[in-house]
Amino acid sequence: MDALFLARVQFGFTISFHIIFPALTIGLAAYLAVLEGLWLRTRREVYMDLYHFWLKVFSVAFGMGVVSGLVMAYQFGTNWSDFSRFAGGITGPLLTYEVMTAFFLEAGFLGVMLFGLKRVGPGLHFASTVAVAVGSLISATWILASNSWMQTPQGFEVIDGRVVPVDWLQVIFNPSFPYRLVHMSLAAFLATALVVGGSAAWHFLRGRDNGPLRMMFSMAMWMILVVAPIQLLAGDQHGLNTLEYQPAKLAAIEGHWENTPGEGVPLILFGWPDMQAETTRYALEIPRAGSLLLTHSWGGHIPALKDFAPGDRPNSTVVFWSFRVMVGLGLLMIVLGFWGLGLRRGQRLYQSKSFLRFGLAMAPAGLVALLAGWITTEVGRQPWLIYGLMRTADGVSPTHTTGQMALTLGIFVVVYFVVFGAGTLYALRLIAKGPVPGEAAALLAGGPGEAHQPMRPLSAAGDASQEVQDGN
Repeated sequence: MDALFLARVQFGFTISFHIIFPALTIGLAAYLAVLEGLWLRTRREVYMDLYHFWLKVFSVAFGMGVVSGLVMAYQFGTNWSDFSRFAGGITGPLLTYEVMTAFFLEAGFLGVMLFGLKRVGPGLHFASTVAVAVGSLISATWILASNSWMQTPQGFEVIDGRVVPVDWLQVIFNPSFPYRLVHMSLAAFLATALVVGGSAAWHFLRGRDNGPLRMMFSMAMWMILVVAPIQLLAGDQHGLNTLEYQPAKLAAIEGHWENTPGEGVPLILFGWPDMQAETTRYALEIPRAGSLLLTHSWGGHIPALKDFAPGDRPNSTVVFWSFRVMVGLGLLMIVLGFWGLGLRRGQRLYQSKSFLRFGLAMAPAGLVALLAGWITTEVGRQPWLIYGLMRTADGVSPTHTTGQMALTLGIFVVVYFVVFGAGTLYALRLIAKGPVPGEAAALLAGGPGEAHQPMRPLSAAGDASQEVQDGN
């Protein structure tokens, strides 16, 4: 429990909170843009009812994402000052580009999106919603470009003990960036679809049934049906990229310690990698299936953990299980999507109690899978902070003591659970109310702050005075 370990725990704790909210922001922003676009095209009231309902949840997630993101940015200077000094020439500009191109875009149009429907008109309001959705994706692009460069660095030189960029295109479009961007974006869409579908299932199980609930449940199930299999293919391609550029990580994920000549790599379904004994205990494996999945050949081999020095091996115990949690939940998402497709054909999508319970149970699965994938990525990179270039132990701030790190970590835990716990509880209460049919139309008919109030309050004076005269 030294300062380095506590600094890692603190960053892991804060990023685990932060990653949830931007993922929901990315998914909900795109969902809101689709809803408003469908409303503009069809003028069906159900789309605007859903837009109005999920806009409130989006605003809460956006606010919590901004706050948690600021805390993470400060940690680069406080807890990881040697890393910032060494690699700030690349990570600093990338984060600056994120603020200038994405955060300003999101923040600039967020107010119009939240409050401007009756002030700027439907067309401009839709453009604002699209701008926020695009901004959220641009933000993810820059953040993942920075993190992917730490995974597969290129386009730089080390001059006087500092990283200096020499080719920004190579820095940004580093080998792992395209795969990680696609994988992360699809994960955000899946996580949001599962939350949307799970909330509708919750209302159905409580006896509520209306047009907006059916629409949002149907859209969520279509999204899961289409995206979950695509995510499986994207993950396969990401795995091949990891095999090429981070073989130690892949070996740790598979719990694969050594190759046997003439035999393929088995696929270990379950087991317990023992880092001290250098073996995977209680392994339940399928012969040669690892070769097929990892190399797409019958007898292909991957580098084994024993091919690397003990000090260069990631913690296989952690990433072995975090990866299986992610993949297992992904397979359940595929099951959910195809089960829903089968129920559509029998006109029982909204009536099957077992399916609705499964959909409700899967509501947090996308977020859990996202966290599991992030743990796999970050722990699997260890002991490197910048893969092959800078070790994690060399990037931590050298003056912090164990007591200081323990104190700040304790404060973070308390504050985060209070602040973000309250925000999450508030968002869940919003979801528990559910969309109300016709609510959006009533709000559109009224003026600022009150249904059916004229945009110019004095314009109602004539009607009001006439009513008084009639009463007299």
